[in-house]
Amino acid sequence: MKIKKSPVHAVGSKSVFKASKMATKAMSLPKTLVLLRKLNQKHGMDCPGCAWPDPDKRSKLGEFCENGVKAVAEEATDRKIGAEFFHKHSVKDLLDRSDYWLGQQGRLQQPMIIENGDEYYQPISWDRAFTLIADQLNALPSPDEAIFYTSGRTSNEAAFLYQLFVRMFGTNNLPDCSNMCHESSGVALKETLGIGKGSVTLEDLYKAEVILIFGQNPATNHPRMLTALEKAKAHGAKIISINPLKEVGLVKFKNPQKVKGWVGSSTNISDLYLQVRINEDVALLKSILIKLFDLEETQGGIFDTDFIRNKTDGFEEFKKDLLSNNLNDLIKRTGLAENEIDKAVQLLKDKNKIIACWAMGLTQHVNAVDNIREVVNLLLLKGSIGKPGAGTCPVRGHSNVQGDRTVGISERPGKDLLDKLATNFGFDPPTKHGYSVVEAIQAMYDNKAGVFFAMGGNFLSASPDTHYTTQALKNCTLTVHVSTKLNRSHLVHGKTGIILPCLGRTDRIIKNGKIQFVTVENSMGIVHSSQGMIQNKADLLPEPEIVARIAHQTLKESKLDWIYLTDDYNRIRDLIEENIPGFNDYNSRINSGGFELPNGARNGVFKTASDKAIFTINKLPDYEIKENEYLLTTIRSHDQFNTTIYGLDDRYRGVFDGREVIFMNGEDLKREKLKAGDRVDISSHYNDTTRTIHSYTVVPYDLPSKCLAMYFPEANVLVPLDLHARESLTPSSKSVIVKISKSKD
Repeated sequence: MKIKKSPVHAVGSKSVFKASKMATKAMSLPKTLVLLRKLNQKHGMDCPGCAWPDPDKRSKLGEFCENGVKAVAEEATDRKIGAEFFHKHSVKDLLDRSDYWLGQQGRLQQPMIIENGDEYYQPISWDRAFTLIADQLNALPSPDEAIFYTSGRTSNEAAFLYQLFVRMFGTNNLPDCSNMCHESSGVALKETLGIGKGSVTLEDLYKAEVILIFGQNPATNHPRMLTALEKAKAHGAKIISINPLKEVGLVKFKNPQKVKGWVGSSTNISDLYLQVRINEDVALLKSILIKLFDLEETQGGIFDTDFIRNKTDGFEEFKKDLLSNNLNDLIKRTGLAENEIDKAVQLLKDKNKIIACWAMGLTQHVNAVDNIREVVNLLLLKGSIGKPGAGTCPVRGHSNVQGDRTVGISERPGKDLLDKLATNFGFDPPTKHGYSVVEAIQAMYDNKAGVFFAMGGNFLSASPDTHYTTQALKNCTLTVHVSTKLNRSHLVHGKTGIILPCLGRTDRIIKNGKIQFVTVENSMGIVHSSQGMIQNKADLLPEPEIVARIAHQTLKESKLDWIYLTDDYNRIRDLIEENIPGFNDYNSRINSGGFELPNGARNGVFKTASDKAIFTINKLPDYEIKENEYLLTTIRSHDQFNTTIYGLDDRYRGVFDGREVIFMNGEDLKREKLKAGDRVDISSHYNDTTRTIHSYTVVPYDLPSKCLAMYFPEANVLVPLDLHARESLTPSSKSVIVKISKSKD
């Protein structure tokens, strides 16, 4: 492992070289050119990475980023995993390999099975796999003993069929990756604004006067966002970044699609960078709000009083609670100097076109819902909702995680959806709430669920409390994973484990001689098509067909012709149109380039109980960090997307050839008598259980004192299952109290 100085800017020419090298290493040059030419283009192929929206006018040089190229290369790799690979490697052998090594072995080529007592996966036919799955499901004492997980890359077509099958089977056990990322956003926004999605479009960013970026690292997680921020700044926007770690992508950016991105100067992204202590965003926001109230009282014109009076509820209660706080105590909690907060107040006080963007840095805490509701309070005071250049912008991670929810993937479905399904399909959908991710893990651990089915994703690596989740999966009678590539979840299986290899976003789908496409929804509520470009000749099936064939085999009395639906995906979209609001003329509009889904908050319409936006009273974090303790946040490396590890470098933080590192403040290093390169053990202790990981390399980094950062999924071992957000149950992966000690080895 090598530790080097971090670069002074993000992206630039090096990003182009890195992306090109990774693409041509994984794929032939002709395949690379075919895929990248159509990536994120209209009527082309949607990136299998993040959900950042595409501009209406696409770049002729290529509408993608470095990590988008990595995602394509990872999926469309020429490397293959067939029966010979599994004959050579036992599950025990594979468990000793790193997540990075597993992912680099290639695309799965055929269905595989491992049965009780076996050490190796063996080939299985599709027909036998579907029969076995159906038999196991139908043998359960109750449908609620089956769990159906969904990854955020699943298309609208596959997701709609999946939730329909699961509900016809008789359960709402539909946990998904939203439970682990933006569930807190959905809960908070639904309560306060009447819709669990963001309210802005890409064009709004270019009209904004101030853009707030909370707990987000765009250069790694959504690199194309930097281009949008650069354009926003060119139009006059000021950007305030609120993040414990100093991230180079929030400091300077070189756009490789411009000449100056190669030979000129970089763009300064942040006008103000507030390195708040981990999970003290509510303290920071309350400090800003109190100061804004002081200005409103002394000079007036700071708040949009007409908006507050006509469009909101709960203002007086919110004001009374806010002003009962001690400002000095709040400022002390943030770890910031008061003059830094004053700078934020000055940037905000005269502006009302304000956009707040956020990601996991706000959503993965015990008080995550409070974090987001407090952001909404600021926007409501300024009247910064429902107007051009203003609103909420939760930046989603995976390419269709928002679309999956829209078409029905939810363990807590609304009555309107269930009524529609009952009317249109002639069955009584279950009304009892199903399991979220945390509840599903607990149920499997307690032997209350016997079948676990995952539509994509790497459930084990993505989940908290890794050892606990491992045992939960092992307790199952059957585990099934629909996947494109090998991952750790396949190696921690039930008594029977099945891998069903599917076509990916880059693969062409042909049914009865006709090329099919799927649809997705981006982070800002735009639905558009995605069509694969490469003919994959392996024994793979598209996800909608996998769902349909399992449903056909399981639901013997169903009158729905599942196989007929997947012969032409227009038929699936017709069903979505009949059952999901906003999808009228679905096939016609999607063929015309896509469409925007209805969004009340975007237009100043709030579908709450009072038909008004709601001010809320929000709590400060209530944990206590002792003298010998630290607060740990989990982060991604630059060579990573979610649980997929593209490489072992994190060049924006100066880490190369390794991931077992812990980032520490320099003063904390001195206090602990540690130096760069020392090895430490890290442990968390919750509810009488101690969780420890050993021998991680110390890396000095610019972050507040008493705050630590480590990569996930490695650090997930330290996150207790019962440490999760109130209301949303999202694992608190961004604020875990830990102790460190020098390693003995």
